[in-house]
Amino acid sequence: MQLSGYLQRFDKNQLQNFTSGLGAPIVLLAIMGMVILPMPPFLLDVLFSFNIALSLVIILVAVLTQKPVDFGIFPLVLLIATVLRLALNVASTRVVLLYGHEGGDAAGKVIEAFGAVVIGGNYAVGIVVFAILLIIISKWLPRVLGVYLK
Repeated sequence: MQLSGYLQRFDKNQLQNFTSGLGAPIVLLAIMGMVILPMPPFLLDVLFSFNIALSLVIILVAVLTQKPVDFGIFPLVLLIATVLRLALNVASTRVVLLYGHEGGDAAGKVIEAFGAVVIGGNYAVGIVVFAILLIIISKWLPRVLGVYLK
């Protein structure tokens, strides 16, 4: 009886004012939790799928925007997506290193499918693809940074 009386006296505007600025700190705490705490493979699959969908939405909005002013929030969206990807990379690396010996799908179905596509069932192909990516990154990264820093 006392709880219902308290809830009837509670002002909804006070609750809205209290929670209006909590979005960014909650997202930041969730991302930090992804980096610090081990995540189950199912949650990694969901977040990887969300990340891929978010990337597609960002690309489509950027391509279909008529004026740059219409997508003025682009730097913030790109920053949030990049931080989410970095947190996912750390979380997935931890899961692969901890549970990778248990089988191909121990780290999640999305990671297993991506690995199957990249290596095509042959580890030699995977090593060659990794070497090519490593060479491309090591050769082009200094050039990109040099242009960016000028």
